[in-house]
Amino acid sequence: MSPVLAGVLQSLALVAALALAYIPLGNHMARVYSSPRHLRVEKWIYQGIGADPDTRMRWPAYLRGVLAFSLAGVLFLYLLQRLQGVLPGSLGFASVDPDQAFNTAVSFVTNTNWQSYYGEQTMGHVVQTAGLAVQNFVSAAVGMAVAVALVRGFARSRTGELGNFWADLVRGVVRVLVPIAAVAAVVLAACGVVQNFSGIHEVGQFTGGTQQWNGGAVASQEAIKELGTNGGGYFNANSAHPYENPTPFTNLFEIFLILLIPVALTRTFGVMAGSVRQGYAILAAMGTIWAGFVALMMWTESAHHGPALELAGGAMEGKELRFGIGGSSLFAVSTTLTSTGAVDSFHSSFTGLGGGIALLGMMLGEIAPGGVGSGLYGMLVMAVIAVFIAGLMVGRTPEYLGRKIGTREIKYAACYLLVTPALVLVGTALAVALPTPGDSMTNSGAHGFSEILYAYTSASNNNGSAFAGLNADTQWFNTTLGLAMLLGRFLPMVFVLALAGSLAAQRPVPATAGTLRTEKPLFTGLLVGAVLIITGLTYFPALALGPLAEGLAA
Repeated sequence: MSPVLAGVLQSLALVAALALAYIPLGNHMARVYSSPRHLRVEKWIYQGIGADPDTRMRWPAYLRGVLAFSLAGVLFLYLLQRLQGVLPGSLGFASVDPDQAFNTAVSFVTNTNWQSYYGEQTMGHVVQTAGLAVQNFVSAAVGMAVAVALVRGFARSRTGELGNFWADLVRGVVRVLVPIAAVAAVVLAACGVVQNFSGIHEVGQFTGGTQQWNGGAVASQEAIKELGTNGGGYFNANSAHPYENPTPFTNLFEIFLILLIPVALTRTFGVMAGSVRQGYAILAAMGTIWAGFVALMMWTESAHHGPALELAGGAMEGKELRFGIGGSSLFAVSTTLTSTGAVDSFHSSFTGLGGGIALLGMMLGEIAPGGVGSGLYGMLVMAVIAVFIAGLMVGRTPEYLGRKIGTREIKYAACYLLVTPALVLVGTALAVALPTPGDSMTNSGAHGFSEILYAYTSASNNNGSAFAGLNADTQWFNTTLGLAMLLGRFLPMVFVLALAGSLAAQRPVPATAGTLRTEKPLFTGLLVGAVLIITGLTYFPALALGPLAEGLAA
């Protein structure tokens, strides 16, 4: 079977599985975030943290809850790493250095999961399970909460109230993430993903000699790593490691987990907004971009450019034979179009154009379908931009879901769009211009530039994947990438919640003959065009210096 045909069949199976889960999960999440009832276990959590789940919050209070909770998470995870040397279950590993502990704490709290360390050689069982795995749950729940707050901004009128952050956070964990992750962990463990707390042991190699590997609670962490679009692997090889991803079935199942909640959230949006067709329009825009990127990636990686590639059946460098070009391309596109960052192959070894496709997927804002929560609110902000553009074309005040998009709303949306490119381009420029960061590049020329551009794109968009040729475990990269993760996560949330508050305070505007029908294919096309054109105009010069130059020279 050809690599392209195998990839197409896997893609069709994946789409079918997502279609089966779309309505039940989307409706379930709509009920979770709309129900006035609190489960008993949730009441215990509220009592433990001293929160009143029935207090209605305007956007500044909601934002304070997001920031306070995230700051506490950073401090806790930082201290846990710094104390690892004296904790039980450390496997003999020393405490993590301050700059790396800062980078890792920020990384997991911001749902980035960037790892500048070897997981199996740095983190013991306590840090992995009590620290990193816990953040995989709560950081995803924070993103979902912010997305739901924006949906309420469209659904509510003449009030600035967006719900209660603490209730949204706890419900996201207890009623959505934990049940699905538990089932997924059982499936992964049954398919060969390890789940234990064993120490370091010797493993024989086919070529002779031995290698030291340790076990761990891998299946449970792998499940939430993918489900929460986190991406941080228990092992340095991430989902290319046979302990994390042993078979083609687990590979496809992990891609399913990555896309599951971001796809279903469009249904949640439609139900809570009172029009499921609006959710289908957003899903159609996401699906169009995703399908296009999958097709382009499979083509670039399977095209034959010489005798070696013809004999291998395509660009097999850096890819697992277990998954081939089809599974690797599908995984790479899905993980870079979401905020996951998990990898089952090394993106640095993709063709020049293939690496550029992965880069562009992150540069779009990871909105197709995007991260858990962040993908939905990112695409909704782009929808606001799209209706604004349409309004300019016809000379009419733009409206979306019965809300006028005025000066205030478009300023919030514009600020949202400008934050990430500024972080990416300024960070890349400084790293390339200064001598110390440049010493971390193992490749020169266009590919070396792409390594640094990829790092800051990944960090600022809270993705977490990397081009393997860059040594990012330095004080410069640990610090600057950590700051990029913080600002790239929370500054956009400020503008999203401010936009939600502004929309919720408006009086609904009745639809007229001149109102743009945002549930129609015309709007879906406009939305896709706006996403691609804005991203292209922003990043084309940087892409031309890196992956485009490398790809055209091959």
